[in-house]
Amino acid sequence: MKKNHKPGTSGIKEIARHLGVSIGTVDRALHARPGISPRTRARVLEAAEKLQYRPNVAARTLKLNRRLRIGVHLPHQITSFFDPLREGIREAARGVVGVSLDLDFRTYPRIGKGDVALLEADLGRNYDGLILTPGDPAKFDPLIRRLTERGTPVMCVASDAPRSGRLASIAVDAAVSGAIAAELLGRALQKPANVAVITGDLSTQDHAEKVGGFAATLATIAPHLSLLPVFETRDRPKDARQQTLGLLRRKGRPAGLYISTANSLPVLRTLEEHKALANMEIVTTDLFPELIPFLETGRILATLYQRPATQGRAVLESLMRYLLDGVAPQPVTRIAPHIVLRSNLPLFADRLNERESVREISGWESPGRHGEERESGNVSGRQDRESAAPARRSRAASISSRVRPFVSRTKPATDANPMRQMIP
Repeated sequence: MKKNHKPGTSGIKEIARHLGVSIGTVDRALHARPGISPRTRARVLEAAEKLQYRPNVAARTLKLNRRLRIGVHLPHQITSFFDPLREGIREAARGVVGVSLDLDFRTYPRIGKGDVALLEADLGRNYDGLILTPGDPAKFDPLIRRLTERGTPVMCVASDAPRSGRLASIAVDAAVSGAIAAELLGRALQKPANVAVITGDLSTQDHAEKVGGFAATLATIAPHLSLLPVFETRDRPKDARQQTLGLLRRKGRPAGLYISTANSLPVLRTLEEHKALANMEIVTTDLFPELIPFLETGRILATLYQRPATQGRAVLESLMRYLLDGVAPQPVTRIAPHIVLRSNLPLFADRLNERESVREISGWESPGRHGEERESGNVSGRQDRESAAPARRSRAASISSRVRPFVSRTKPATDANPMRQMIP
């Protein structure tokens, strides 16, 4: 009778023969060692599962008793989105057990400025893993490929560089976000009219997919609405103001507007200065304290919340599961956006309060334009900024008091496990 092989050399040989690769390649994949690309590692792990290979428990224990260093590259702008994304990463880090984790937060001015240079400068830092938001994929692809070829797994968050060889991408479903915005405007505007889109940078995949989803859905369900040429702001407040002024000078001023970037305040304030808000239906992106008055008063129709903290938690959890257990994440994971209206705004008050609470607990403030911040043991800096805690509590209370009067309080659905809400 043929005996079932125990996990060990014979199992590794069987996987190697099955895939036509070396035993060393299989060993590196099963034990999360460097020197193998994420794509090859995923193939090995898939074959291991198919052949019912089980990792040695003693080997995993040795793996846990080590220090991991994770690099996190995120822009300074836009803080309303990227600050809570950082907080989500920190929250996930506090849940890591059995391994010493160092988070190395690296900051550049904005997407498209300083991001490629920072990644080039950090190629030699030898991180165990890297989390980043790619701008132009054409510029990021060769750099990410260099990292993955030498065994450093790279996770994309909030956007993607799908042909770079990165391990996986976690982001809001951008195409669906654009489609929702088009449907909302199509329902709000029943007569023929012009509509416009103000976005960040169409070379960034997230922005391009939002515009694509908006245009396709508008043509399908609201053919009575005409889409004007897209306005790009490069997520710079000055450019956002100039593009908004250009929009207002056009013949056939739009009756509807979709702002597909979280950098919406310069646009809204410019429209307000020119008394254009009352004659325009507007859908924005994300949710932050400064946007609340526009929702409360009906000056904007809705905003599409991208759940940045959920994205942050999910990306670090996926990377740690890969590094510690060898479980490769789905190559593409998309998180459903939440539609926030004036009527359901109070349901999201807790999310804003939680953001302030995390700042209070961790004592963290957003790094500067070219900042660098390291955290060891998952939590740092608490005692250094305790004096600022009362002010943060006051801000959180102010946010809550402003949104609660609209409807009776209803407890929102819990978001304890963001992994369950992902849409592959």
